[in-house]
Parts: sequence; structure tokens; C-alpha cells
Amino acid sequence: SLRARAAAAVPDARALLRASAGGRPKAADNKERLLYSAALDVGVRVIGPDATFSGGPQPDTSVPLPEVTRGPVTVREGGTSWRALSRTITTARGTGTLWVFSPNAADQTQLRLVRHRVLVTTLLAAPLSGLLAWGIATGATGPLRRLGRRTAGLDPRTSAARPPDEPTGVTEVDELAATLRTVLARYDEQAARTAEALDTARSFSAAASHELRTPLMSMGTNLDILADHPDLPEPDRTEVLADLRSEHARLLNLLVMLRELGRGDLVEAEAFRTVDVTETADAAVAEARRRAPDARITLEAAPGPTVHGWEPGIRLLLDNLLANALAHGRDAAGQATVTVGVRQTGEHIVITVDDRGPGVPEPTRARIFERFARGPGSSGSGLGLTLVAQQTALHRGSVTVTDGPHGVGARFEVRLPSTGAAPPARRDWLIGTAGANRSQSFPKEPS
Repeated sequence: SLRARAAAAVPDARALLRASAGGRPKAADNKERLLYSAALDVGVRVIGPDATFSGGPQPDTSVPLPEVTRGPVTVREGGTSWRALSRTITTARGTGTLWVFSPNAADQTQLRLVRHRVLVTTLLAAPLSGLLAWGIATGATGPLRRLGRRTAGLDPRTSAARPPDEPTGVTEVDELAATLRTVLARYDEQAARTAEALDTARSFSAAASHELRTPLMSMGTNLDILADHPDLPEPDRTEVLADLRSEHARLLNLLVMLRELGRGDLVEAEAFRTVDVTETADAAVAEARRRAPDARITLEAAPGPTVHGWEPGIRLLLDNLLANALAHGRDAAGQATVTVGVRQTGEHIVITVDDRGPGVPEPTRARIFERFARGPGSSGSGLGLTLVAQQTALHRGSVTVTDGPHGVGARFEVRLPSTGAAPPARRDWLIGTAGANRSQSFPKEPS
């Protein structure tokens, strides 16, 4: 539906406006491609304070659009009509509008009618054409029948299923056999991807069910207290409501983290491109400063370092390292001081995040990257550092945690290869086999 497409496109549209307003054309190009990919088959138009971006099927820019509304509206252009839906995009540097367009249902009905007529005509003509073709081709199908008999016992569900590589003497039949072998190879690859996606979906369901049970039970208990005691004293009622809000926020955070973990498991090589690490780190630091205005967050990076990778994954890695430092890296006075560094060392890009908190005890370092690993009193999902480890492994890098500079706080160091275009690695983090029982260092896998 248009609402679902608009909801999916809003984050990318907001990121596009931020990149455009910030004078980052490379980032804006990347965000624009991500926006059009998220929109799939609908038209998208983003109208910002300084620029307009559009792609996909939509009315001409000269066609006036209605005021921003909550529900879909109809826009007409000559004899064509469109269903349009708008959403307001607010950023720190201004306000823009996201429009999504889809051809009117009437056009789709007419298209289905034409397809139906073509199908009926084809079905009527097929028997006559087949009879004529049978009379002409009977003498020429002998090699094909032999190929059919040789391949009849093949099972496409078996990876070893291939037509025998035995020449028949007929060029066309041999080419067909080679094509069948290619198709079956592609089928094997697609079947593996489908099985992988199903495993991820099942694991998402199991993990969500297991982790949601405790906060849901806690929320149920608090709701029972409110229902059974309508005359509860105001201080007690306030405490119960605060618990409910806290558990609700924890649920939302957990669902977001599980979604990102599953998304990382399904990334394909086609999504990898050249990523400016300094630019991505700058955007992550700016967002962290906005979320924690009381924190002192500095970025020490020179322009230029790039990696071949998935830009949303690199950003996710940085966001979670910063969130971890802000949550657990405050000093005794409650002040958060975080330093993010980006530098190139040989054939690696090194990202460091330092804080001045209590640090990470050595016995704990071996398991903080595991799924749902939480420290005492932590209210987080236990997936933030798992996402860091997942994205590091996906990019064939390594992540370690040590004492901070001068023995104060903690330092998280991520090393990513800056050369080559290797495919993504380790795609089973949501299932749990990649991150379970690993040390704090995730080395590169051989290509």
C-alpha cells in the first residue's frame, strides 16, 4: 500500500535531505539511490528547502500537487490519474515533503482486461499452432526426446542434479543441455538464499518470543496492579507508570535491534559500494550530539579513508558504538566524554571509540558481543554490540575492546580492510551460530 511504501521511504528521505542540506553530494547520491530502492515500483518525489529529488513513475513536475494530507489523494495529468500520498519530513536544517505516487486502480483494471484478452486469444490459438508445429517438428525432435529421457530422473532439489554432459551431435540440443545446467545452478543458489531467509525468519520469531516474554509479563503485572487498585496512592501509581514506560521503550528498542540484525544477515554483495568512513563517522557523531547534548563527543579523523562496504552497516556500527559509550562510559560525575577516531593504517581503516567510564573487565570482554548479553542493571536490548560484531564480520574486519588511553575507560577498535571488493561474510547472526561463544576479536575470514 501507499502508506507502507511511504513509511518505508521516510527514513531514507530524511537522510537524503540531511545530506543535501549539509553539502555532502556523495552522501546525497547514496541516500537518493537507497530511497528509490526502498520505494520499489512507486514514484517518489522529495521536495526540500533547497532542492527537489524525484524518481519512478509520477506526474510531471508542472502538475500542481494538493496540500499535505494524511490520506491518499488523486492527482490528474491529462488522461492519466495517480494516487498520491504525502508525508512531512522534518530535519534539523529545515522541513521537506515526501510524495509517493501510484497509477490509479482504473488503469490497473484496464491493464488486467487487456492481459486477459491476450491470454484468451493465446489459449485459442495455441492448439492450432501446436498441431501445425507437431506436424513440422516430429522428425526433428528425436534428440530432444532423448535429452528428456536422460534428464527425467533428475531432482532439482539435489545440488548434484545436472543433465549429463554428453554431446548428442546436434548443436542446438547440446546448447539446451548446457542452458539447463546453468539454470539448475542458479536454482541451487536461489534455493540456498531462500532457505537462509527462512532460517532468519524462524530465528527472528524465536528470539523475539524469548526476549519479549519478560518485559511483557512485567507490563502485564503492572497493568494488573493499576486495574486491581484504582485508588493506588499517587507516588505508587507514578512509579508503576514509569515502569510501564521503561518496559515499553525496551520492547521498541529490542524489536528495532532484532530487525537490524536480520537485515544484516540478508545483505547481498550488490549492496556494497565505496563508503567514505570519515563522512559516515561525522554524520554518526552529529546525530549522537543531538541525542545527548550534555555529552562531550569529538571526532578525530582526516578526510579520505574509504572502504568497500555497506554504508548503512558502517553507520549502524558507529551508532551502536556511540550509544554504548554514552550509556556505559560516563565517569563518576555522570559526564560522558567520547572520542571517535578514524585513521588509515596500512591496508586497514581503523575506527576507535574511547570513553572515560569504568571500562570493561577482562572476564566480560569475551562475551559482550554475544546476543542478548547484558551487564548487571542494564536496560538495553543486549544486541547493540552484537550488531557491531555482525557488521564488522560482514565487512571481513575485526573488533576488539581494551582499556582506554592512559588506562582510563574503554576503547573499542574496529579494523576494516581498505583494499579489495570481497563479498559479505557470516550471514547467521540472528540464527545465533555466528556470534555464540566467540571471543572479543572477530578476525577476517579467508576470501
